[in-house]
Amino acid sequence: MSSEVHKIRNIGISAHIDSGKTTLTERILFYARKIHAIHEVKGKDGVGATMDHMELERERGITITSASTTIEWKGHHINIIDTPGHVDFTIEVERALRVLDGAVLVLCAVAGVQSQSISVDRQMRRYKVPRIAFINKCDRTGANPDRVVRALRDKLGHHPVLLQIPIGLEGNFEGIIDLIEMQAVYFRGPNGEQIEITEIPEALRAQAEERRTELIDTASMFSDELLEAALEGQATPELIREAVRRGTLTLELTPVLVGSAYKNKGVQRLLDAVGAFLPSPAEVPIEAIDLDHDNAPVELQADPAAQTVVYAFKLDEGRFGQVTYIRVYQGTLSKGDSVVQTRTGRRIRIGRLVRLHADDMEDIASAMAGDIVGLFGVDCHTGDTFVAEGRRLAMTSMHVPDAVISLAITPADNKAQVNMSKALQRFAKEDPTFRVKLDQDSGETIISGMGELHLDVYVERMRREYGAVVETGQPEVAYREAISRRADFDYLHRKQTGGSGQYAKVAGYIEPCEEKDYEMVDAIRGGAIPTEYIPACDKGFRSALAKGSLIGFPIVGVRVVLNDGNSHAVDSSDMAFQTAARAAFREVYRRAAPRILEPIMKVAVEGAGEFQGAIYRTLLHRRGVVIGSTEDEGFARIDAEVPLAEMFGYSTELRSATQGKAEYTMEFARYAPVPKDVSEELMKQYKGRPVEEEE
Repeated sequence: MSSEVHKIRNIGISAHIDSGKTTLTERILFYARKIHAIHEVKGKDGVGATMDHMELERERGITITSASTTIEWKGHHINIIDTPGHVDFTIEVERALRVLDGAVLVLCAVAGVQSQSISVDRQMRRYKVPRIAFINKCDRTGANPDRVVRALRDKLGHHPVLLQIPIGLEGNFEGIIDLIEMQAVYFRGPNGEQIEITEIPEALRAQAEERRTELIDTASMFSDELLEAALEGQATPELIREAVRRGTLTLELTPVLVGSAYKNKGVQRLLDAVGAFLPSPAEVPIEAIDLDHDNAPVELQADPAAQTVVYAFKLDEGRFGQVTYIRVYQGTLSKGDSVVQTRTGRRIRIGRLVRLHADDMEDIASAMAGDIVGLFGVDCHTGDTFVAEGRRLAMTSMHVPDAVISLAITPADNKAQVNMSKALQRFAKEDPTFRVKLDQDSGETIISGMGELHLDVYVERMRREYGAVVETGQPEVAYREAISRRADFDYLHRKQTGGSGQYAKVAGYIEPCEEKDYEMVDAIRGGAIPTEYIPACDKGFRSALAKGSLIGFPIVGVRVVLNDGNSHAVDSSDMAFQTAARAAFREVYRRAAPRILEPIMKVAVEGAGEFQGAIYRTLLHRRGVVIGSTEDEGFARIDAEVPLAEMFGYSTELRSATQGKAEYTMEFARYAPVPKDVSEELMKQYKGRPVEEEE
């Protein structure tokens, strides 16, 4: 490994599902001599891609968990994380981008910018991650890199600049023209490992000259030296690279490369671009917070000699126990070191450090600032920070989306019950978007996640990895309840049972609140309710929000204004005011015109243009509202908003309606009121359940 921080690159490979991310990573590993044979995602040899190391991933031909590996390339030490494309596993992309310094955005040369490309790009912007775009699958029928570049500009708001153009397209795709060096590059040999550099074919020279001029014009915006050299006709490859690098690091420029990972073309030049244009850890501003000084921001330096700061971004149950994926942001972490877990204050001794390669690992003695490695024998959670003695620093946490779908699971027998508990405990610890709770009324175990596939994968993993056979109930949508108008309350709680009793009076009003799920405003004047009882009132109101009376789901979007009340010198207590607040809310709730909200999903359906009408019909049948559509060269995309409750079984209907020539992705968009007939049906079903005891 290079001892120089500026030679390290931490990159992620992200894209829409089925854009070729894992295939690309397999070629990268092969050319970097990390593996000795190439295997395909759905290969006939039954081996499967290296980074899809789970049996379930190889069977389904999709990436489920992000996998990390390390390669050496032309003096650069590159840590790579291959992330899933399916929106159900978005947390894997989220936590990878949280610790990465740069990314490769893979785009299909045929489909271009797809729905999940937009989601991934939004995540990259959230963490200010510079990226390179790689237009993959230039060998496929319908490939059109120019259209993809336009989509990058129009749909994602990028400032793309082509560094290469293809030599031929579709079945005639032979190689690339490097616009910086102005040379033709061919990838020969059985696996494209022999690079042949020649003069640009005469038929493409005019196009190459034109595109190079565009490249220089765009790049010169970031370099006065290049601008001066260009005016004199002396623009050198070094000046162009430096200007493109500057634009990339400021997120104002997106270098675009072309190729075909499956056909072994263009991958080596992509690796060159990673070293040339993406930042080292020393070039990325990183902030922690100082827990001893009111969470004041502290800028970290990628300095191996500074105080060690380590961030745990992923937990995984490997073959040898739990491995914690960590990023060393500052300092050096060595085997035998003692560090402090800032969340708990516990001192931890570092036992075993490993370099990761999918599910294989290699023991190492230490890791320095900028490195991504694995750590064994540490009990922690995703998002924990570890620091050496000194200031109590912590990294800010990653964005974790709320779960939108739930499933009741029941173990088949006692043995399955034990194994299921072990599995759920592990999965909930590893995946922040996977939640587990026990329904107090039915006694059922409820698992919640990001979608049907997300929960289906975990149920299957319970069976395979833990031998826990479980039965699943009907998927349950995460409905919410809300109020739609203001309503006043004035409630007296009085109870006398001999000795000191309970006395508390609360008065005020509740009203809709769009900004927050819940807010309590203390508007008490003259000490009508003593200050020490205000937190108890807050706690009582919060507990009442946990379960609404319409269908038993949590209540959101409520502001409680407490403006009057009364207390008793002897009989008032925290418990009395908590009880009064809870009872007051339950009493006033019905008068505030409560309504049911349902999760609305942003659904993007993409497929052959000939089936556009059929796709429209499948969405309209499910209470969908089409918000946009595009059709380009026989390829259609329809964006719609559809209630989650209507999306179960949609994949089967879509396949039937389009002869299997369409696919869809969906992600949570917002909550919206349900129609009156649906609301009445939901309340009817809720009232038809066995009688439940009030708390």
